[in-house]
Amino acid sequence: MDQIPVFKPLIEDEEKNAALKSLEVGWLGMGASVGEFEDALKAFIGCDDRYVVAVNTGHAALHLAMMLIGLEPGDEVITPSFNNVADFQAILAVGALPVLCDIREDTLCIDAMKVEELIGPKTKAIIVMDYGCCLADYDDISDLAAKYNLRVIHDAAHSIGSYYKGKKVGMFSDICMFSFDPVKTITCIDGGALVVKTQEEVDLLHQMRLVGMGQSAGEMYKNQRAWTYDVSCLGFRYHMANLHAAIGLAQLEKINDITDSRQASCILYNELLEGVKQVRTPKSDFMDVTPFHYYIRVNPEYRHSLREFLKNNSIDTGVHWQPGHWFALLSDVRKGDLNVTNMVGEQILSLPLHSNMESATIMKIVKAIEIFFSVPRVKREK
Repeated sequence: MDQIPVFKPLIEDEEKNAALKSLEVGWLGMGASVGEFEDALKAFIGCDDRYVVAVNTGHAALHLAMMLIGLEPGDEVITPSFNNVADFQAILAVGALPVLCDIREDTLCIDAMKVEELIGPKTKAIIVMDYGCCLADYDDISDLAAKYNLRVIHDAAHSIGSYYKGKKVGMFSDICMFSFDPVKTITCIDGGALVVKTQEEVDLLHQMRLVGMGQSAGEMYKNQRAWTYDVSCLGFRYHMANLHAAIGLAQLEKINDITDSRQASCILYNELLEGVKQVRTPKSDFMDVTPFHYYIRVNPEYRHSLREFLKNNSIDTGVHWQPGHWFALLSDVRKGDLNVTNMVGEQILSLPLHSNMESATIMKIVKAIEIFFSVPRVKREK
């Protein structure tokens, strides 16, 4: 019996043909397809007053965002502790320090009411991260940022295609980042992007993503390069490759279908799991979101044994994530009350969610969960 993975990219003939065509062109670095991908992403978001810069990973996008806002050693960035390691590492990479904030129990996104308690003289920015199938309170965070003159980095790695109060994610943020890694809703094999407000920020990002070289992106988007250039800033090898952009373009073409199928799968999960009293499901109707992954919450005394039971029934699961303050690297950073984060970190469990997932697959997964909880279980110590 084939194992059902937690994540599975939607790779079809369109992506294979796009990759082959890109290889046949023979320009393997950053070129025309990258420019086309940026234009297509901007058009999809509908952000006429903003600019899109593509890079090679979501982490690269986060790192460049920290550099773009001028963080210096000793500066502080408030971030949910319930976050991906990439955000913490991006903060540390510029010498700044993460300050770990709690999350709301209903959305698992940063709790704006607890953010203000953590703002201090060294605070320079706030990370707002969307999680799974829920969006953060961006308006509340924006009000705080305006009050204290802070920058906001919107980590939208989970939420491309989603809407916040009628506005598509990417069109309203201070700085917004997307991730297109192998398991994301749409993939470029690997890739990321930043959405920024000014041409000056674009020009700086173009240099920083290309090891500081001041080559014209316009020239490179013609599949050619300049051989003389200046270097005036610190930079990294963070540019996106044509092959990855070509696959991303093919993925963007089908994102509406991807959204529809993922919404339907999450709705079905919620409906089928409603009668399993030991399982807590996301508080969402999924109508305004393109869900990245589907999660449940269970008693931590049973989480490990449930995962083992599902694995033995050919169903993979995941834990997204371990809270940041549980890591040795962040044990000494400043933090607030993290009661909700601690509770959720012990309970969270990701179930398989794929684009174009068959209903029968979801029914099989739910049936296995029902069987697990239908018999007495020996509690397992945390």
